[in-house]
Amino acid sequence: MHRGALSVVGCEILTNTYSQMKMPSLKHLVNGVLLLSAIVSMAACSKNDHNGKSTMQVSLTDAPGDFKAVYIDIQEIDVNYDNSGEGVNGWQTMPGVKKGIYNLLTLVNDKDTLLADAEISSGNIKEIRLVLGDNNWVVTNTGDSVKLQTPSGQSSGVELKINMAVFDGVLYKLLLDFDVAKSIHEAGDAGKYILQPVIRTVLEAALQGGSIKGAVLPATLPTAILLMNGTDTVASTYSGTDGGYLLKGLVAGSYTLQYIPVDRTLQPATKQGVAVEFDKVTTLDTLTLVH
Repeated sequence: MHRGALSVVGCEILTNTYSQMKMPSLKHLVNGVLLLSAIVSMAACSKNDHNGKSTMQVSLTDAPGDFKAVYIDIQEIDVNYDNSGEGVNGWQTMPGVKKGIYNLLTLVNDKDTLLADAEISSGNIKEIRLVLGDNNWVVTNTGDSVKLQTPSGQSSGVELKINMAVFDGVLYKLLLDFDVAKSIHEAGDAGKYILQPVIRTVLEAALQGGSIKGAVLPATLPTAILLMNGTDTVASTYSGTDGGYLLKGLVAGSYTLQYIPVDRTLQPATKQGVAVEFDKVTTLDTLTLVH
């Protein structure tokens, strides 16, 4: 049996007010790795005090896609260490992973779900591997449930580059931002879909990156919010049932926000010069879209 073909042990199915609505595809999401390094003083933490252990919390969130629902079967998370001379080396399975099936399209607007909260070995983490089971499927905008096909080369898991040291006694938070629009591809005209996961990772140690918080009205239907750096889309989300949105884990800088309403009778809008500062929340005035 392939590691990616494990049976489902647990199941967490979430619901969402907008799950029955067609969301516009976001084609320009960036597949990159955003790493927030620990402050230098963490390197002085005593190995004797913490027995060479760190704590890592792994959460899953979603960049939206053009489906009613996307269900992903999470079975295992592995950590690959690269320590020269001493310490743990090679792949290690993270304990306490919450196995189950997760609907990615419920995880927008600062909604995420905790996959693991575990003590891990300190050292240099080279990669993280997300191992999926066989029960992955989508619900199309016409209401059809279609099983996702996984290329044979990915049956052992999706490997994500980290290349960051974790130190004794420090809490780390790893956010897996699953890009639905880039991860699922229709195979010809046969109504089949292929799963090739594209995941942005945000690894935080103690301090956090900057965030942008705001609201867009009317809130009858959701609005897509894209954070732009030039022509690149750095992050994205949808507004919630109250119009609120939150983008987090952002590098300090000046950005442009694009608002694209699902309600096509409303005009898109742009907000330029949005400043993000490290470890702070930038709160924007409520934006009201016009017809």
